[in-house]
Amino acid sequence: MVKEAKIPNPPSYIEFAHMRFLIMDAPSDSNLPAYITELKKHEVSDVVRVCDPTYNTEPLTRNDITVHDWPFVDGEAPPSTVTDNWLNLVNQRMSPAVQKEGKHPCIAVHCVAGLGRAPVLVAIALIEAGYEAEDAIELVRSKRKGAINNKQLLFLQKYKRRSKTPGKCIIS
Repeated sequence: MVKEAKIPNPPSYIEFAHMRFLIMDAPSDSNLPAYITELKKHEVSDVVRVCDPTYNTEPLTRNDITVHDWPFVDGEAPPSTVTDNWLNLVNQRMSPAVQKEGKHPCIAVHCVAGLGRAPVLVAIALIEAGYEAEDAIELVRSKRKGAINNKQLLFLQKYKRRSKTPGKCIIS
C-alpha cells in the first residue's frame, strides 16, 4: 500500500471582501497530489510560483489550475514586473464580473517556505484593496507565522497604492 505524501507546512488561507488567497510553501513532485487536494478544496484557479521550479506543473494543468512563473530573489521585494503581473491577475480573477457569475476563485501563491515572497504579494493585494500597510502585514502574519522579513517589511511600509484616489481600490 502506497502512503500519500502529506503537506509539510499547511497552507494559510486569507480572505478579505471578494479576495481569497492561499499562501503555501513549494510542493515537490512527491507531495503535489496532496497540494492539489488542498487547492481544489479552496477552489484555486491559479498558482503563482515566485521561486525556482520544484515540481512538474502538468498535474495542476490537468486539474484546470493555471501556473504562473514569476520568480524573484529570495528575501527581496518583488520587481515592478512581478507586482504588475500579480495585480493584473488579482484584478482579472477577482473582478465583480467574475463574482456576478457566481465564481469565487482563490489564488494560491508560493515561494520556497511561504514566508517571504508569497506573503509580500498577498500584502500588496490587501494594500491595493484599501488596507493600511501595517494592517495588511498584521493580517498576513496572523495567518502565516514568521512571514515577511525586515527588508520586505520596509518595502511594504513604503509601498504606494497604484490607485489615484486614496482608499479607492484598483481591485474592483
